[in-house]
Amino acid sequence: MGRNSNLIKPFIAFIRKEFYHIWRDKQTLLILFGLPIVQIIIFGFALTNEVKNSRIAILDPSKDMSTQRIIARLEASQYFDIQKDLVQPSDIEKAFRQGKIRMNISFPAGLHDQLLKTGHAEIQLITDASDPNIATTIANYASSIIMDYQKEQWALQKPPFRISTNMRMLYNPQLKGAYNFVPGVMAMILLLVCTMMTSIAIVREKERGTMEILLASPLRPFLVIIAKAVPYLVLSFINIISILLLSVYVLDLPIAGSLPLLLAESVLFTITALSLGLLISSVTSSQQVAMLISLMGMFLPTLMFSGFMFPVENMPIPLQIISNFVPAKWYFNIVKAVMIKGLGVTSVWKETLILACMTLFLLALSIRKFKIRLE
Repeated sequence: MGRNSNLIKPFIAFIRKEFYHIWRDKQTLLILFGLPIVQIIIFGFALTNEVKNSRIAILDPSKDMSTQRIIARLEASQYFDIQKDLVQPSDIEKAFRQGKIRMNISFPAGLHDQLLKTGHAEIQLITDASDPNIATTIANYASSIIMDYQKEQWALQKPPFRISTNMRMLYNPQLKGAYNFVPGVMAMILLLVCTMMTSIAIVREKERGTMEILLASPLRPFLVIIAKAVPYLVLSFINIISILLLSVYVLDLPIAGSLPLLLAESVLFTITALSLGLLISSVTSSQQVAMLISLMGMFLPTLMFSGFMFPVENMPIPLQIISNFVPAKWYFNIVKAVMIKGLGVTSVWKETLILACMTLFLLALSIRKFKIRLE
């Protein structure tokens, strides 16, 4: 009995010591308690099959009683956010090219009179099918709302009229999933691989004590850091070429826009990811921590906030604001615009400028932090 008592006290002491160690380790506490809370909040708001607040435009040349009632129903639903009223059919393509809408609803001229005279009218739904799942979903939402209006009017009209919808899918008429899958995978692969590999490579030098030797060389610290990142830039460019070749020749996904522009934007995003990896390496002291931050810290934001898996407009305003700080969101939009829609630099200049500013900020901050840690 006495021997068991002697074993229990050290055992309890070890448990108490481990609790003290965990309590002092703020990173462990953050992983244990902070990460689950963040995941629950993010998944709770973003993980949904519904598509809400989709930006749409209306082309209504007649503005009669029937069209106004249908528009009022669309506005009252939680699925649509009417951005603008178009004046003429030529404005439709312009609105899509600007990336401001996901769908356009075109009413025929004199819809109400046409229903009364002929008993039939057709409404055209034009959607951006670069994301086929969302395009199909919002088109079905709109069709359902129009059908509900028709059923309500059947009790008032004799003989009852019929409204049909004509769906047109832009950029992806076959509704292939690869049109949305490839840009998202490109953003995820480049961000995760570049960030993780760069951060681990530099932290490894710190752990081995060889970073001080490198800094003692004739090269300036800035050039030492750049030299560590250049190989990963080259390897990432090979990754980009491989992904594009597989997309074109295996997935039958055409590159509708400029290939040089797409490659240039991909290199810019790669440099952004490398700069982020340099920053992580500057604030961490072990490869395990650097890998954890790179994987968990980058994977979830890329998955949730880039628009690849879940529409950003579904989320509350605070989460939509947070999504603007995720580099993958802007690159995902660029690839879809250039590769899928065939748009030029004039359509992606804003996203390009944001990525360039992010790169400069991350690079300057990582170099500054790096110097502070080694002085």
